[in-house]
Amino acid sequence: MDESKKAIEPTKPTESELESNSVSARVASPCVSICLLDEDDICTGCYRSGAEISGWVLKSDAERRAVVVSARQRAKAGNPFSAD
Repeated sequence: MDESKKAIEPTKPTESELESNSVSARVASPCVSICLLDEDDICTGCYRSGAEISGWVLKSDAERRAVVVSARQRAKAGNPFSAD
């Protein structure tokens, strides 16, 4: 494929980039296409709340980074194998 025609894939920021808000590229959705909300309205795939999912497209990058950090914290809290 011609290098100039390759699709540019968004990269997911690292934890330190999220916390420092130093990411300049648009924050990619953390969706992993396993979409099922549990009884607490949290997606079992990406760990975002229903409100966070539905409002994603309207959020600024700073708000998106905050959502990703919250989702990662929920994922760690709900993981019995997490070392934290």
